[in-house]
Amino acid sequence: MTFRLHEIATSQSPSSPSRDSNKMPDIPAQPTSIAETGLSMGFLTDLVLKIVYFTGAITGQRLEEMSKLPFLGVIGKVLEFLKLEEYVDIIGADGGFSERSFQYIITTKGRLKVHEVLDRNQYAGPAPLPLDQYLAMVARQQIGDMTIEQESIRQAFSHVVVNEKMLDKIGPAANSARSLFLYGPPGNGKTTIAEGIANMLGGYVLIPYTVEIDGQIIKIFDPLNHEVVQKNEVVHSEGTAAFGAPAATGSHFPDARWLVCKRPRVVVGGELILEQLELILDPVSKVYEAPFQLKANGGLFLIDDFGRQKCRPQDLLNRWIVPLEKKYDYLALQTGKKLQVPFDVLIVFSTNLNPKDLVDDAFLRRIRHKIEVPNPSPAEFRAIFQLVCKGKKIPYSDDGLRHLLQEHYMKVGRDLRSCHPRDICDQILDEAKYRSIAPAMTKELIDRACEAYFVKLG
Repeated sequence: MTFRLHEIATSQSPSSPSRDSNKMPDIPAQPTSIAETGLSMGFLTDLVLKIVYFTGAITGQRLEEMSKLPFLGVIGKVLEFLKLEEYVDIIGADGGFSERSFQYIITTKGRLKVHEVLDRNQYAGPAPLPLDQYLAMVARQQIGDMTIEQESIRQAFSHVVVNEKMLDKIGPAANSARSLFLYGPPGNGKTTIAEGIANMLGGYVLIPYTVEIDGQIIKIFDPLNHEVVQKNEVVHSEGTAAFGAPAATGSHFPDARWLVCKRPRVVVGGELILEQLELILDPVSKVYEAPFQLKANGGLFLIDDFGRQKCRPQDLLNRWIVPLEKKYDYLALQTGKKLQVPFDVLIVFSTNLNPKDLVDDAFLRRIRHKIEVPNPSPAEFRAIFQLVCKGKKIPYSDDGLRHLLQEHYMKVGRDLRSCHPRDICDQILDEAKYRSIAPAMTKELIDRACEAYFVKLG
């Protein structure tokens, strides 16, 4: 039995992807036995023992909810073993007579055992999925399987001013699902373009809380970078709600260890360091944090302000040579074991610096698309101003704009920037609020706004 998301309405919103991108792999059915979890009995007993230890007293139902594994066939079997070994005991029931309502506590013998278990790791959350199952899922929901059509591109950027020439460059770059280099002066919308592409990479992917390899745990799900789809957006193949339903009848329910998320959108900036691109072992919990590119699988990974990181640009670029060419990456555990993992990511480098000062020709060859984001033309600047004024409820004035351009751009030799209309309008609002007057593009308010916003040139 399979589970699928609701069909998306055929009408497209400004951030809507093509319909094909809404397809997703079936959600695997929940395991009905310990063998079907892909985890060993020893691993599961350790996990359940830690949950009982950290919780104090816990029911079988609560264990089911915390571990994301069904009571029947899995948690119940683990508790039987732990009780037989005298690691846990039953102290009563919480409002029921079924085994799920029994309350379990850790015994004195169990406390001695759990300290040994905690020396290996302190993880006590949702049960992980075996690494090979995660890799198989990534292969089934590849970003390259999507097709984004011209109309979807135009609708995705309909709320901003982007000329046709730029849209015709963005479209092929988004469809490549490989790599993109955005460069040009600051404040002209490079980040906005990357975010627009991310919005077009619609649809859904399945992401596990954690994965397990050789007893080591790697955290994949990150609430800062993964947006979970609400339960009512997932339906049973017969049309009844299923996602998040309590496990009761085995394969009639989805495996709760998978989270249904929108395609990832991971954004990093000048704070990025090379160590964050490798598996990071927490010395206390002894659990690995997945690197950004692994969390971004199936979506977009934006490196903003490229060239302003603490590490040398060359070192950062060298880190991407193999993934960009081969579409897979290598990560290492503290044990020395190397893992080959997918690099199914549209990676976007965005920089305000001169590309010639950052990258060599060999690296640029590996970047599929290069797009320069130039300063806006006067006509585009005017269109942006009109759009911003409408959004901020400031009456637009051609006379006011003419004064702005003559006095604060042409006379001082200042370049137009796409971000200036937004920032200047915000300054006008501040000035008007202080003076208790209605905001408007008057010469006085424009002059005061520019004096507060711009640094004097020369």
